[in-house]
Amino acid sequence: MPQGDDLLVGLVALALLPIIGLRLYRGLRDGRLPVYRTYLTRAESGAKFGALAALHAASFVLIALVAAELLLGLGLRESF
Repeated sequence: MPQGDDLLVGLVALALLPIIGLRLYRGLRDGRLPVYRTYLTRAESGAKFGALAALHAASFVLIALVAAELLLGLGLRESF
């Protein structure tokens, strides 16, 4: 059973997943990803767009791992 702090942080991490996933999905569909208050388009700079999309995907995976570890107690902390 997760501790109180682990449960709260795990739920916050779980709540962030749809936001990041939707941002990545829309960015790949429309060809533009937000950077601060501007947008980076695929047509203007393909390499930067790809790197930014990869960072979004990596953050999605890492936050999913954090949420799973904190909510389900997978034992990933002991392996690192």
